[in-house]
Amino acid sequence: MGPPAFVLAALLVHCVFLASLFDIYFSSPLVHGMAPQRVPLPAPARRLVLFVADGLRADALFGLDGSGAPRAPFLRSILENNGSWGISHTRVPTESRPGHVALIAGFYEDVSAVAKGWKENPVQFDSVFNESKYTWSWGSPDILPMFAKGASGDHVYTFCYTAESEDFGAQDAAKLDSWVFDHVKDFFTSSRNNQTLYSALTEEKVVLFLHLLGIDTNGHAHRPNSREYKENIKKVDEGVKEIASMLENFYGNDGKTAFILTSDHGMTDWGSHGAGHPSETLTPLIAWGAGVNYPQRVASQFFEDSFLQEWKLENFKRLDVNQGTLPLDYLNSSAHFKAESMFTNAVQILEQFKVKMTQKKETTLSFLFTPFNLQYSNLVHACFLSLQVSLCKTVINLALEGLSYYHTYDRLFLGLSIAMGFVGWTAYVILVIVKTHTNLAKAAPRHGKESTILLYVFAFVGTIITFFLLIQTCPWTYYIYCLLPVPVWYAVKTALTWILLCALLAIFPLMPVVGREPNIPLVITAGLLTLLISCSSLASLCKSKNKYVIKEDLKVHLCQMLSIALSTYVVSSTHSSLQSKQGLPVFNQIISWATLVASSVLPLLSPTLLFQRLLSVLLSLMAIYLLLSTGYEALFPLVLSGLMFVWINMEQEALQHYGLSLKPKLAVFSFSCPTDISQFRQLHLDDVRRSFFFVFFIVTAFFGTGNIASVNSFDPASVYCFLTVFSPFMMGGLLVLKVVIPFVLVSCAFEAVQVTTQLSSKRYINNLQTLLLILCFISQHFFFLVKDYGSWLDIGTSISHYVLVMSLTIFMMLMNGLAQLLTTKRLQLSRKTKHHST
Repeated sequence: MGPPAFVLAALLVHCVFLASLFDIYFSSPLVHGMAPQRVPLPAPARRLVLFVADGLRADALFGLDGSGAPRAPFLRSILENNGSWGISHTRVPTESRPGHVALIAGFYEDVSAVAKGWKENPVQFDSVFNESKYTWSWGSPDILPMFAKGASGDHVYTFCYTAESEDFGAQDAAKLDSWVFDHVKDFFTSSRNNQTLYSALTEEKVVLFLHLLGIDTNGHAHRPNSREYKENIKKVDEGVKEIASMLENFYGNDGKTAFILTSDHGMTDWGSHGAGHPSETLTPLIAWGAGVNYPQRVASQFFEDSFLQEWKLENFKRLDVNQGTLPLDYLNSSAHFKAESMFTNAVQILEQFKVKMTQKKETTLSFLFTPFNLQYSNLVHACFLSLQVSLCKTVINLALEGLSYYHTYDRLFLGLSIAMGFVGWTAYVILVIVKTHTNLAKAAPRHGKESTILLYVFAFVGTIITFFLLIQTCPWTYYIYCLLPVPVWYAVKTALTWILLCALLAIFPLMPVVGREPNIPLVITAGLLTLLISCSSLASLCKSKNKYVIKEDLKVHLCQMLSIALSTYVVSSTHSSLQSKQGLPVFNQIISWATLVASSVLPLLSPTLLFQRLLSVLLSLMAIYLLLSTGYEALFPLVLSGLMFVWINMEQEALQHYGLSLKPKLAVFSFSCPTDISQFRQLHLDDVRRSFFFVFFIVTAFFGTGNIASVNSFDPASVYCFLTVFSPFMMGGLLVLKVVIPFVLVSCAFEAVQVTTQLSSKRYINNLQTLLLILCFISQHFFFLVKDYGSWLDIGTSISHYVLVMSLTIFMMLMNGLAQLLTTKRLQLSRKTKHHST
């Protein structure tokens, strides 16, 4: 790839990585499509007057001035004589838009608003204004249009001053609040001469919203401790008093008006907001009028802060709330009304949960869908029967957890896709740097056939990913995130495949050995994956030029594919039969034993070419291993074999890099062909690494899926495809066979490494001495870890570690003999076959 192409690729890849941030972490949590839910009882108030003093701190309003007098005398008298009060706890980001959305719409910050510069919500949402009969609002052009924009119908009216009026450099920003109060007074005065407006104002479900921005503007310009900020609070107090008095007179003191004064956020001492400092998150809340509790006097009350003493309000019950939640303690209504309100709130959130769950279920394959543990219908029925406030609160909390669960349902999947892309791209950049600026990576060129096969493999993987996303109707961006790793990993080739397979193999020793339930779908998945591998190998075999070899080898290959398919079927059928208490079917038992016998012979009928023979050994052993598997361990031989194939390829490439290999392609190696002695080489340091890898893989093969040294780890379900009648020797023998199969795979791979690296059989003795040296160090380590206390599982495990290492030398020699038998010998069925085989 030339420099221009590399720059373009880097630009595209990093644009994808940047865009993924918004799909994974900043998607909107809002849900649409729910049926409206309303309290079936008459509301105590016909109208709501909402004052929001933007940027007003709780301590600035409730605190006393230097002379001990309240800064807001009218509001102080309200909380002492007419209403309820407390602190409203906001959440970050403490900005005007999310604060007002929480107050008026009832949900916290929609993080997808970052794409809109935090100015407006990117997704339409419902609000108190939208549910009202009429809403009139006065204030800032930055806030009011947001709620009018998403309202249905023509019933939300806004009156805004110009944006230029919000001048931080102005001498007195309190004029913004004066503008609001004056226009409200003029509005109600004019309504007496407008019968249509007057009739609308006297309807029920009317909301009057007064957004007061002067305090926030003065706070930014002069700081909250300034004279301007505190004077602005007094002007707001006076304005609220005048508006409340005017409205009471306008409505004839009918007692049907509810008043609320609060703030969207506070402000730091240095005049900023947006973070989570208490001065930013603690805002005042005062409510009075229809349906609101009167002040509750108490002898004492406990809060972690000392505000009550500072504000001289320790005898007036403080009712703190979280911004955006229903504060029942503020309501002056019957217990039945409170219960109905909470029940309606619970049903509203449960409806959102139901819609979110349905949406995710419809776009996820049934066997991959993991539902949140929430019994929707049962909880609604329980709430309806009991109408208990505490139960409704529990349901609300569970539903909110469920909403969060489904909102982040794809986060792990997408995150892993992006992480794979990151790792692949990082490795590719490193390879480009190394190849361009050093002499460390002059790898042998990839030959046409090998490159074509690899291209087909990655194309097949991309097709599977595309099909998987298509049947789930995923967004188009998902295709980009999930398909990006495919070309990137194709570019870096072998090294990252080694890392990935090592990471996958490392998972198996961490899985539980005892106490796990059978997972037959994983066994079936392993069988299907093995069939896919055999199909791709069959396609390659059909392209061979020797027609007679194709015919004979095709028969062996098809027989092995049939044995894999039968083993997969037998496992599924046997499990279903045993679950239904029908016992082990005789047909399944016959197939299992026949597969065991046939799989021992079929590898010897395949060609001795390196990859063909190794694949034949894998297919035959997998047919047996599937029959002995009950869960995740069925995938272990596939991952292990994949790593072995990569290991063989890497060792061959290493020899080509150092100029030690005379054969450029692995395809020409054969286990049985005689090799010229002149091609054999002396031992060198790389052979120590190969010996260490062999020991490591042998140990991993043993502990990857279990440990037969302890009776506690023995699961008789592993042999149910062969027999269900208790027979300790037969069952034990089958279990030993299951444990030995990964050893055979590793030994065959090591035999292939010996062949591809031109190490003679005589030199193998020297390699064995290297293995002995490594095992001596390992044996000393496990000797001091032997336990004579604890459970039999712990004792048996510690003993087996030491015994395994001590027996490994003899065991490896036996495995080497078996590997040579499986790789070098070939049974000839006829003269014709013998004459034409290679």
